[in-house]
Amino acid sequence: MVNWVETLVRLMPVAHVAQILSLNWHTVKAIDKRRLNREVKEPDRRQIRRLIMDEFALFKGHRYATVVINADNQQVLWVGEGRSREAIRPFFAWLGEETCQQIEAVAMDMNTAMDLEVQQHCPGARVVYDLFHVIAKFGREVIDRVRVDQANQLRHDKPARRVVKQSRWLLLRNRHNLAPSQSIQLEELLAANQSLLTVYLLKDQLRELWYAPSPFEARRRWRDWYRMAMESGLEPLRRFAKNLKPYVRGIISSAIYPLNTSVLEGMNNKIKVIKRMAYGFRDNEYFFLKIKAAFPGKMR
Repeated sequence: MVNWVETLVRLMPVAHVAQILSLNWHTVKAIDKRRLNREVKEPDRRQIRRLIMDEFALFKGHRYATVVINADNQQVLWVGEGRSREAIRPFFAWLGEETCQQIEAVAMDMNTAMDLEVQQHCPGARVVYDLFHVIAKFGREVIDRVRVDQANQLRHDKPARRVVKQSRWLLLRNRHNLAPSQSIQLEELLAANQSLLTVYLLKDQLRELWYAPSPFEARRRWRDWYRMAMESGLEPLRRFAKNLKPYVRGIISSAIYPLNTSVLEGMNNKIKVIKRMAYGFRDNEYFFLKIKAAFPGKMR
């Protein structure tokens, strides 16, 4: 019976297995948890050099967990509830001082808690800020704000105001993802509105910081971008540039370590599936074991 439970629970939710086999839900879960504790292998710490850290929603109501993977083989190393410095600190204790000393780079979003813990425990590591998080932040704080401001200035020209108000996705999506008709709409919008043209072009130039071939070139691109942002006359853009300035070292680091959290973003979709299949879980240890089992790392 135990072998049968262990086979089925790999394929379907615990509740379904319990129903099929006429077993108590907790009995099935206990069997599966013992299997996971037996099968989930400890990583080889000697091979860990580069990390990716990100967070995902545990439940509705702003409860989060942090997940850390080995960037080189995509193995989930650690999962813990919370995203504060105190919540993340057990990961570094688990990693151990010797392994911490060998960490070269850590990719993350602009999360100060993660950044500070990495600096404290892995003094030789370069923090690499994720491109997609920064661009998304630019979209929310700059493009959306300028778009709303421009729409408000056009309140007496209702057709033009409507065009600007409805342009959000045209401005936020990558140009190569637009349909031909949408590309034409975008060109017409940018030709008619200098402020939207400015923030759109600076969004593209901000993205290029992550593709610089060297740290020297990345710094040059940053200086040019920052100067244009400050000279734009657009307060949301100027404010964003000032707030981004303290994080520049983590952007320039991408020229040395081309890491990003997009791998984890894809993994988060599978985590959501595990969470749906885990309907009724009240045991985070069990849930986190399921995540580790789902991402044992790729063979190198």
